[in-house]
Amino acid sequence: MLFNSTTFLFGFLPIVLAGFLLLKLRSLQLALGWLILSSIVFYAWWRPWNLLIIGPSLIVNFTIARALMARSTDAHGHDSGRWLLTAGIVFNVCVLGYFKYANFVRTIANDIAGTDFVLQTMVLPLGISFITFQLIAFLVDVHGGRIKSCNFRDFCLFVLFFPQLIAGPIVHYREMMPQFKALPRRPDREALAVGLTLLGIGLFKKIVLADGLAAHVTPVYTAAAGGAEVTLLWAWIAALGFTLQIYFDFSAYSDMAAGLARSIGPRLPMNFFSPLKATSIIDFWARWHITLTRFLTAYVYNPITLWLNRRRLSRNKELLNPRRPALVPFLYLLALPTLLTMFISGLWHGAAYLFVLWGLLHGIYLVVNHGWRMAMSGDGTDSDGNPRLKQTFGFVLTFLAVVVAMVLFRGPTPQAAQEVLFGLVGLNGVSLPDTVLQMLGPTAQTMIAGDDTGAVDLILASAWVLALTAIALLAPNSLQLVANYKPVLEDIDAPGQEGSLTARLFRWRPSFAWAVIVGGLIVAAVMRLGGESEFLYWQF
Repeated sequence: MLFNSTTFLFGFLPIVLAGFLLLKLRSLQLALGWLILSSIVFYAWWRPWNLLIIGPSLIVNFTIARALMARSTDAHGHDSGRWLLTAGIVFNVCVLGYFKYANFVRTIANDIAGTDFVLQTMVLPLGISFITFQLIAFLVDVHGGRIKSCNFRDFCLFVLFFPQLIAGPIVHYREMMPQFKALPRRPDREALAVGLTLLGIGLFKKIVLADGLAAHVTPVYTAAAGGAEVTLLWAWIAALGFTLQIYFDFSAYSDMAAGLARSIGPRLPMNFFSPLKATSIIDFWARWHITLTRFLTAYVYNPITLWLNRRRLSRNKELLNPRRPALVPFLYLLALPTLLTMFISGLWHGAAYLFVLWGLLHGIYLVVNHGWRMAMSGDGTDSDGNPRLKQTFGFVLTFLAVVVAMVLFRGPTPQAAQEVLFGLVGLNGVSLPDTVLQMLGPTAQTMIAGDDTGAVDLILASAWVLALTAIALLAPNSLQLVANYKPVLEDIDAPGQEGSLTARLFRWRPSFAWAVIVGGLIVAAVMRLGGESEFLYWQF
């Protein structure tokens, strides 16, 4: 059931909210039970057999978690919890691996070893990548003593809560369950208003902006997959266009997830914060899919780095000193963990060569960024500040790097991605629609090729890209608009920015003007409901 479907917006959501608010007046426990039941219906709506996968997985993970809570240490100091934790992680990775990567492994074997394995038709269970990471984080936190107790009802609510079930954010038990248990019995009108406002803004972003741009981007990649050469202008429209499409698509989902949760009561962790405004690739990953970055840092990068440091220390070898970085420690203790982590990030996003290349490319970006910071500041923290020129250069370089990498992310085939990348640097030449070229005269015709695309198509596609670029880079984001009402767990404003011009002019407040604006966005989105429109991150 999609957030942007009529079934969800006009059927499921009103029933769930009404039932929850009414039951909460009588008993919070009944209301939370209603949320669990509603989330099960939400998950099973599209394909009920998904419950046959997630159900046993929940039981196994809960059983392991309870065993971890009851574990003991023997007289020799051996902690039985390590084996339980390892078993739990292996179980979750195997479930994800079977459904998501079995065919990819067969493809690699066929390509490298010349085998003839038959690829099976495998339907990926909804949200399995997000659920897997969330369950692994839960087990690690239980093993680390950060979760002392948990009953099965709370565990089910934590995993199945429908606003974040399918595509995140990846949440921690200890940041969500205290909120559920502290919900007031009476309806919170402010939370409901803020939540529905975010839902409306997200709906507009998805249906009007992201899907509207997709109509101009998809045909270019489809043509490239069919073997057509993509010339300079269309390559940039495709590359910039998809970057903006996935930006507004994921921004929309993040807004809707945060809004749905807030309308019920809890605040989700922030997952998206204007990443295209980033001035470095490190800054980009601190803004894009924030909870995925948090998970990968805490549960992949840090353990790898710690293990490598201990290994190097045991051999009396030099560690990485950010103030005086040496090449070998830098490569071994920073570059290697970063590349491994981003390799996992790419593979997590999709079982295909291009996703892996996308992850590795971002890993290289991050390594270069860290190396540059160490070389320039001497302490790895960029402590000298960012003057205007430095910020501008960093922004342009980061923006272009992200756009180029997104071609790998979007390319339906390696050949299609290659055609678009060749087009970006002019290797496929420059062309204009024949009708436009005729108006430019014979001199232009000797330097520019003609094509059979329509002039109107080119103008519309360019206008969409320019308009959405302006919105992404110049407008405040949704969380900033409602920052006065703390829509997510984190503070939105940087210290000293509360009185800024943006804050004073654009902050949402319960008012007739804002009701008209948000109502207009919702009407515009609802009028476009009905077509095929799936959130891009739902496929992961």
